[in-house]
Amino acid sequence: MQIEFKASLRAEQGSSASRRLRRAGQVPGIIYGGDAPATPITMDHNEMFHLLSKEAFHASVLTIDLDGAKQTVVLRDSQWHAYKPQVLHIDFQRVDATHKIHLKVPLHFINGENSPAVKLGGGMISHVLNELDVRCLPGDLPEFIEVDLGALEADQSIHASQIKLPKGVELVTHGEGDPVVVTVLKAKGEAAAEDSNAEG
Repeated sequence: MQIEFKASLRAEQGSSASRRLRRAGQVPGIIYGGDAPATPITMDHNEMFHLLSKEAFHASVLTIDLDGAKQTVVLRDSQWHAYKPQVLHIDFQRVDATHKIHLKVPLHFINGENSPAVKLGGGMISHVLNELDVRCLPGDLPEFIEVDLGALEADQSIHASQIKLPKGVELVTHGEGDPVVVTVLKAKGEAAAEDSNAEG
C-alpha cells in the first residue's frame, strides 16, 4: 500500500510553539536519519490521527511530501495525550532503498478455527505475539506476515522461527531465543477432567 501525506517545515520550536500548533489543528514532528540533519515538521492533526489508526501506516515505507519535496520514511514513534484522542508528536526516520531497515510487522492469523486444535481438540488458540521484529530492504518490507494455523494440533505451539517470511525478510531476535507466537490453551472442561484424573 502506498501511503503519502503532506507536511511543512516547522520554523518555530519549543513547547510553547508546539502548543500553538496543536491549537491550530497541527501536529509537530521530526524527520531524522540518513545523511541529512534532523528536520522539524508540522502535519495536519486530523489526517495523522486517521493514518495512525491504520495498521499499514505502522509497517510501511511512507512518502512525505515536504513542501513539494518527497522523502521516503518509516514511522518510528508517536506520542499521544494521556486521556484525549490527540496526537502530540510524531517521529519519522528516513530510509534509503539500499540500506536495510528494522521494523515491527503485524501478524495476520488465518485458518485458526479450522485447525485440529480447535475442531478436534476443542482448544483455544492464544496469540502470544501479534507482530514480529524484522530486518529487510525498504522495497521488501511486507505490510503484514500471514501465519497459517490450519495444521495446528492441540498440544502444539508455533515459534517465530517456524513462520514463513517473505523473500528478503529476516527475523530479528533480541537474545530471547525463539519466542512462541501462538500456543493452544486447553478447554476448561478438558483441563479440569485431567486434574481430577490425576487426583484419582
